[in-house]
Amino acid sequence: MESKLNLDLKLVEEARAHAARVADDVQQFIDGCTTVAVERTICRLMGIDGVGGADTPDITGENNMGVPLPNVVVEHLTDKGALSQGAAFWVGNAMAETGKDPQAIAEAVSAGQLDLTALPAHSEAEIRAALAPVVKDALAKIKTRRQRREDFIAAHGGEKDGPWIYLIVATGNIYEDITQATAAARQGADVIAVIRTTGQSLLDYVPYGATTEGFGGTYATQENFRLMRSALDKVGEELGRYIRLCNYCSGLCMPEIAAMGAFEGLDVMLNDALYGILFRDINMQRTLVDQSFSRAINAYAGVVINTGEDNYLTTADAVEEAHTVLASQFLNEQFALRAGLPEEQMGLGHAFEIDPAVENGFLYELAQAQMAREIFPKAPLKYMPPTKFMTGNVFRGQVQDALFNMVTILTGQKIHLLGMMTEAIHTPFLSDRFLAIENAQYIFRTMQDLGSELVFKPGGIMETRAHDVLEKATRLLGEIEKLGLFETLEKGVFADIKRPRDGGKGLDGVTAKAPGYLNPFLEEMQKGGGAA
Repeated sequence: MESKLNLDLKLVEEARAHAARVADDVQQFIDGCTTVAVERTICRLMGIDGVGGADTPDITGENNMGVPLPNVVVEHLTDKGALSQGAAFWVGNAMAETGKDPQAIAEAVSAGQLDLTALPAHSEAEIRAALAPVVKDALAKIKTRRQRREDFIAAHGGEKDGPWIYLIVATGNIYEDITQATAAARQGADVIAVIRTTGQSLLDYVPYGATTEGFGGTYATQENFRLMRSALDKVGEELGRYIRLCNYCSGLCMPEIAAMGAFEGLDVMLNDALYGILFRDINMQRTLVDQSFSRAINAYAGVVINTGEDNYLTTADAVEEAHTVLASQFLNEQFALRAGLPEEQMGLGHAFEIDPAVENGFLYELAQAQMAREIFPKAPLKYMPPTKFMTGNVFRGQVQDALFNMVTILTGQKIHLLGMMTEAIHTPFLSDRFLAIENAQYIFRTMQDLGSELVFKPGGIMETRAHDVLEKATRLLGEIEKLGLFETLEKGVFADIKRPRDGGKGLDGVTAKAPGYLNPFLEEMQKGGGAA
């Protein structure tokens, strides 16, 4: 791509090289560890589902009534000091010994009838042989879901040109969400994001079944995913176009939710290497291990991830700290590549969040968006609307969103999170969404090719701004390489938020891998992605 901003490509290469070395350093740590979330994910991939239903206590003396069975198995292994070899090792050994499938084994553990660590030990070859059909079946289900998406899109005229219009639903009730989501699709939405209920990212388990109560959003559960996917498929057939479904594989259950989304045909997942550390105070060691496996699953399933750099600008100034957004994009790119996620599935995030009072703020926004497009040409960039400086004045809000829409079409952003004029007042009404979609569609239509007609003034405000941000980001990444990512996060470089390496939530769920550790799903995923 020819650079309209006359970017220094050597500086881009230098920034990317710094980020690559940072990611390589952290990857050594990631490869040596597992977590309770990773092991619960492996349980789910093995077909373990549902909740404990036995009235009798398990072998720890606790009652598992209502506890998700993946949690039961992993907590059992943790209590026995055996998690370091992996859930697949122990369940596979039990399969080889008993001839039962993983679900029956988990139910027996839940009922207190089976101690996985007390069974006779089988060879690695026997364990792998027992697991092989289970691994094959799980990955075949994910492949089928991915192929179904691709076939649907091909049968309905191919992929949409231009931005995907992305709208949220957040009622707390999955059935009401479906009503609002299908209405939004009929109004013109291309992506429906079901916002998670407040605080779910801090739950170290995934609730089970359909849910009708939530605050600020709806629980992310596999059944809720299934219900919404089915509803969007029906309305997609009616409209003759594919409607994408987005949810969140972030927080303490990142890889678990990625697996559930892969099984149920989700298309987009909020998934950032650093977001949970910075904005949910989840331990950095836990998050960095979890994000790696979650991204491997997303890669295999053909899911586009959305990263969360836009959130930096809710706590830090968008003019002064723009370079931290770019630096984080470089880091997210490198961590994603190491998990096997191709650039075409990286919805790297940024946002239109400069104070409207800033002179030439629109030029700075345009420069930042164009710079991101030029540096990450294959990525379906995720662009967030103004939120920080929305006041409740719906007339000014509509203008702010119009300017945001203009930047999207001028710079080729792909995942366009539609701004609402009623931001800062209430969760959008159907009428709010209609007006917002109408605004965006008008601007996208009337300015469709304007970006290709424009050139930027050499040495002008936008070129100078982009050069300054790139230079600062490159310098910052060099400093991060020297410090290491863990110390960087401790110093509060990103979003002005400091996090201790051994602090935050979930550290007790991190375990060093033992010799003989087994994760056959990751081994197969790393051989090649999905149905492609």
